[in-house]
Amino acid sequence: MRIVKIGEVKNQFTEPVGPDEMKGIISEIVIKEEYADGLYKIEENEYIMVVFAFHLKEDNGYDLIGQRRYGGEKGVFSSRSPRRPSSIGVTVAKLLSRAGNILKVKGLDAVNGTPVLDIKPFAKNYDSP
Repeated sequence: MRIVKIGEVKNQFTEPVGPDEMKGIISEIVIKEEYADGLYKIEENEYIMVVFAFHLKEDNGYDLIGQRRYGGEKGVFSSRSPRRPSSIGVTVAKLLSRAGNILKVKGLDAVNGTPVLDIKPFAKNYDSP
């Protein structure tokens, strides 16, 4: 398996906070220069899916079934908990602009310094039920 850091998140959050709070902020995704050509025509997309690593997660394991923020229990694969067997997150974010290798997005629930592993266009006809 090969996983590569293609860029990094830049925003005001240094520690994880609730996703509701993060959804309203604007972040930058700085793509490494060697991957910048891969952004060609990305601005044709209104939304992008950002795949990232939970880099601040301490290796304290995960819970297959755990308490949810709004009460009750759910399995890890039926929740958006960062406590996962693989420390990978994915979020759909609104693409606001692109300037060279820097993307400005809204709604990314990842903190400052988060490694970005991949970006894919959100395709409504494929990604919406």
